[in-house]
Amino acid sequence: MKVLVLNSGSSSIKYQIFSMPEKLVICSGSVERIGLSDSILKHQSDKLVIKKSILATNHSTALTVIVDVILDKDHGVISDVNDIKAVGHRVVHGGSDFKDTVLINSAIKDRIKKLSVLAPLHNPANLEGIELAETIFVNAPQIAVFDTAFHQSIPEKAYKYAIPNTFLDKHKVRLYGFHGTSHKYVSEKAIDMLNKMDSKIITIHLGNGCSMTAVRDGKSIDHSLGFTPVNGLIMGTRSGDIDHSLIFYLVNTLGYDLSQVNTILQKESGMLGLTGYSDLREIESQANKGDVDCLLALEMNAYRIKKYIGSYIASMNGLDAIVFTAGIGENSQLIREMVCRNMGTFGIYLNPIKNKQKSNDPREINSEKSIIKILVIPTNEELEIANQVYALLNG
Repeated sequence: MKVLVLNSGSSSIKYQIFSMPEKLVICSGSVERIGLSDSILKHQSDKLVIKKSILATNHSTALTVIVDVILDKDHGVISDVNDIKAVGHRVVHGGSDFKDTVLINSAIKDRIKKLSVLAPLHNPANLEGIELAETIFVNAPQIAVFDTAFHQSIPEKAYKYAIPNTFLDKHKVRLYGFHGTSHKYVSEKAIDMLNKMDSKIITIHLGNGCSMTAVRDGKSIDHSLGFTPVNGLIMGTRSGDIDHSLIFYLVNTLGYDLSQVNTILQKESGMLGLTGYSDLREIESQANKGDVDCLLALEMNAYRIKKYIGSYIASMNGLDAIVFTAGIGENSQLIREMVCRNMGTFGIYLNPIKNKQKSNDPREINSEKSIIKILVIPTNEELEIANQVYALLNG
């Protein structure tokens, strides 16, 4: 069966079509910069590779363009919309309601909409993608896969905040966690590589957004992101952990309003705020030229990751492997080296030669004397969504 996976973001739609259960990628692509005059279509299949500017004024236009490409009579990958037997949607926030992948109906859509207050940049766009797909792939079941679902196994002692109980009981204020699809995918790959189900693994997802998960016996038991995806590690434009009293200082003493503070912490902080750059490749390049701000930012970034590694080793009472994944985790040998430097007390030793080698396959980069496996595992959130869609329909 052909499964279409859609990841509808605030200004983009990413897509892949899989043949399941073979897990064969039939095509993949995206429409980026939706709403701007220079939107970009990318598409790749065995028949066609495209990268061109298009006019995509909204998500509806973008999805229409995508459908036209995959249905193209000369280069398309399907002959009719009914060839798509299911559509899997990434939904960022499922709150505490959704622990599993679900078949979408009106009640599910209403709940996704209500949860938009917890993910205002993501859930509305996710929901729009669902509603648009329903009008095009009318005979295909629409299925939601939630980023937060993998973290529903986190125990109360880890997800509850030390604030009055009413905020959890009445308002559901708690740690939810994100990037769950990625953490689930790479942790399962790591378990296969270790050949050990009773495992203790730390997965480190490093992209523009960053997060870490303590995974014990295949279950998430703690996670660096919380109620929203702002705290934890230093990210491209997000601050990560701060003293929350800083918010009151910015408002009450320095005169910023709350919307300005929100913008600062979400869009102007992190590596961008420290260096002027949000792209780690540029930061590494400038650091190599001696830029002191970039050098310090890299040290801060690695130091924050080290702190979480230490805390998760304590929470799991041991460790079998750490896993680097996502754009930075898979490609930045420098960040991996800085994170693993001076970690011998935990039995973590990097092999510098293996660390510099590039591959699209999962691999070990630890030295022979390392007690802990150091793994680089490329994430594939779209494949994980397709796997969950297929499992739901054929379970």
